[in-house]
Amino acid sequence: MSDSRGKGADLPASAKATAGASKLARDREASEGGQAPRRPWWLASAVALVGVVVFWTLGAGAQAQSPSEASIAAGRRIYLQKADCQACHGWAGDGEKMDSQAPDGANLRMSQLDRDQLVFVIKCGLPGRDMPAFDRLAYTDDRCLGRTRADLRRMGLELFDPGATLQSREVERLTDFLLAKVVRQGSMDRAKCIDFWGEEVDVCSEFPR
Repeated sequence: MSDSRGKGADLPASAKATAGASKLARDREASEGGQAPRRPWWLASAVALVGVVVFWTLGAGAQAQSPSEASIAAGRRIYLQKADCQACHGWAGDGEKMDSQAPDGANLRMSQLDRDQLVFVIKCGLPGRDMPAFDRLAYTDDRCLGRTRADLRRMGLELFDPGATLQSREVERLTDFLLAKVVRQGSMDRAKCIDFWGEEVDVCSEFPR
């Protein structure tokens, strides 16, 4: 019985092929000084570019989630002055309207709307429910559920015109303010009143300490 481990033992064809490939790889490494093949220069640049894009995308998302105090203050001014939301919703957003002739506004402090929903309602209003559309081009194209003024008339839905329209950036600032100080904030109290105005004003004295 011959010893298969002997010097003259025959190897299977598959083993010979594997051994040959390994030898070729060793020879190639030796000829290249043992160094791994270099990656194309553009691959490193592409990886770096992706990293920059991800960094700025994450940064922009964080900024959108945490509006600045200046943006919130600007949104409060829009709420109280240009858009005059307090006429229907009350200065605190609790539905205690400031204008007896204005429609009854919703209690925004108990609202569960998210940011996208708030932006949509501000821009497109609520036809048939006394909420005006603050986007100047609302219902002139497909931006408001694809409906036009003619569609609303055909459906018997009345849409009131606001005292002033708002630009997109103003809608965003108004939404920043609403989410920070009004929406889902619960009933107004003295501490919330001071936080709402940024200081203790006369109207806050109406609430117990």
